[in-house]
Amino acid sequence: MNSIEQHLATRRAAGLFDFSFMNLVEIAGPAALAFLERLQTRSIARLDVGRIVYTLLLNDNGSVFIDATLWRISSERWWLFTGRRSDTAFVEARGRECGVQVRDRSDAFAVLALQGPESGRQLAVAVGAAAVQNLRYFRFVEARFGAIDCVVGRLGYSGELGYEIVVPIADAASLRNALVDRGVVACGFDTANSLRIESGYVLFDREVTGRENPFELGLDRLVEVDGRAFLGRDAFIASRRAPPERRLVGLEIVDRTASHLLPRAQATSECDSPIFRRRIGLGFAPASLRTGELVRLTDRRLAMIARLPFYDSPRRLPRSPPI
Repeated sequence: MNSIEQHLATRRAAGLFDFSFMNLVEIAGPAALAFLERLQTRSIARLDVGRIVYTLLLNDNGSVFIDATLWRISSERWWLFTGRRSDTAFVEARGRECGVQVRDRSDAFAVLALQGPESGRQLAVAVGAAAVQNLRYFRFVEARFGAIDCVVGRLGYSGELGYEIVVPIADAASLRNALVDRGVVACGFDTANSLRIESGYVLFDREVTGRENPFELGLDRLVEVDGRAFLGRDAFIASRRAPPERRLVGLEIVDRTASHLLPRAQATSECDSPIFRRRIGLGFAPASLRTGELVRLTDRRLAMIARLPFYDSPRRLPRSPPI
């Protein structure tokens, strides 16, 4: 099955992705909460066990080092997921300064992403309908998939109802095979990429390169300033005093040369959309431009500014009833 067929299968039913390339850092100990309040941009003191937040780690200059999800496993134990294995060094260096326990758990666990409108039904067969029915968006639960212990979080990267299953690495193949045997389509990175572009999600080393600030990425809502002293806070406050010169936008790309008189924009990710049947992408354009205006890409192609996300603009589908 090619990537277009995989993409459509995920949008219509369910797809399975191996996201085990992700970086998993475990932070534990009495000082873990205070350390994480300083490390990342969300206020988490009142976050209950079993909750997940989407957050940012900033550089000293206020630019985004990486985006991440933070899972509260217990009162003094947390999981931090990012996209690159190299991110562990960033966390470890700051952990040593605060005396917390920082462990790289990336090689201990695999991450399988089950995505699509049928993902809840598929998961319910394996772990029980009650667990799936009661699992709300950006929550997780410990579960048993047959004889396999796992942690199931309700979130994803496709713009659909979806789950990320964290499983011991030795059990990953068995779990994957069981889902595929039930009719879930195994999908590759090209499929994950086109799904996330349609859904307007950023990717490390594409939209997030360490140079962009939260305002340019449209992620300033993730930075909670009041009463908190986190890494990059002062630079973030300074940057919000003036509107950004550029911002992340959707791009509808035309395969012809644009006039040199048009404003310039940079495409950071693009794909042939199986849903919209045209070339689309993400990129940065002057912040003054509005939806529908034409731009000239750095490679001279013509593009039009589009609203993000392209797919499910109210983002209702990830919150839809699981069964």
